[in-house]
Amino acid sequence: MNVRKLSLFLALMLVFALALAACGGGAETVATVEPAVEEPAVEEPAAEEPAAEEPAAEEAATDLGTADNPIVMSFVPSGDTQDIIASGDTLATMLSEATGLVVEANVGTDFSAVREAMCAGQAHIGWLNTFNYVMANEQCGVDAGMVTSRFDATTYSGQIIVRADSGIETLADLEGKVMCWVDPASTSGYIIPRIMLAAEGVDPDTAFSETIEAGSHNNVVTQVYNGDCDAGATFADARTGIEEEFPDVLDAVAVLATTSEIPNDSVSFIADFPAEMRAEIVAALLDISASPEGQEALNTLYNIEALQESDDSFYDTFRADLSRAGLNIEELAQ
Repeated sequence: MNVRKLSLFLALMLVFALALAACGGGAETVATVEPAVEEPAVEEPAAEEPAAEEPAAEEAATDLGTADNPIVMSFVPSGDTQDIIASGDTLATMLSEATGLVVEANVGTDFSAVREAMCAGQAHIGWLNTFNYVMANEQCGVDAGMVTSRFDATTYSGQIIVRADSGIETLADLEGKVMCWVDPASTSGYIIPRIMLAAEGVDPDTAFSETIEAGSHNNVVTQVYNGDCDAGATFADARTGIEEEFPDVLDAVAVLATTSEIPNDSVSFIADFPAEMRAEIVAALLDISASPEGQEALNTLYNIEALQESDDSFYDTFRADLSRAGLNIEELAQ
């Protein structure tokens, strides 16, 4: 009996020990799960970080026109660069005084540089020639706010000029000659004259013995005057731009042919320029263009007599002319 009781007692003790072991294993499992339950609470601050950045982005978007984020107004180098720099600075100062906004002026290294700066957000207002404007509008939504006026008109023409004593009397006579262009992005100093030449049976890509990119309208007239080029393309009448330096230029350089009408150059704004600020600047520039000091600066800048409020639709006729000539703006803008 004692042996049996002892065996039964040992069996009960073994069962009890196994039960304790099972309870201990369950506690370990709970302990290992607890950290996993707490993990989301640790990650919550990181999830909120993007929301904290939004006010800073909004603040950066609203401080345009301050010393830390000035409005950059960029000009194409279509005339004498030093004159453009001086008159551009004058207009920027007058605009700052009229609006209280900080405005800075610069001149692009070439025509396309201003368009590229606007599309990259490095310039906010551009004084763009016509072809450059329609390209910028297609590429990145740059939008015309004003158009320039010269000789009481908001359109102009291009011209091909030669020395009066050159013996060149027709466009066909330009075959084999040296041709001066302004810049491949110049409307009257490249694009439209080439269309006119092609329409007259003169291939602008193969007709000339040499072509020179002079960089500005004044340079083209000067190089034709000096005999460095047999002919050149400019706006009409760019000869007056060097008349002070060369008083006989109107006699020495003759107009061989004149192109069709072209919309004048624009004062344009980048796509996301604040609407209220844009309206304020347009109004200020209209007032400036009516003042004696403003008229002097505009005349020195690009021979501008006045500014008129306008919009993108003003350039639709020009787009249609390019299309009829086989030029696709969408393809050129790529």
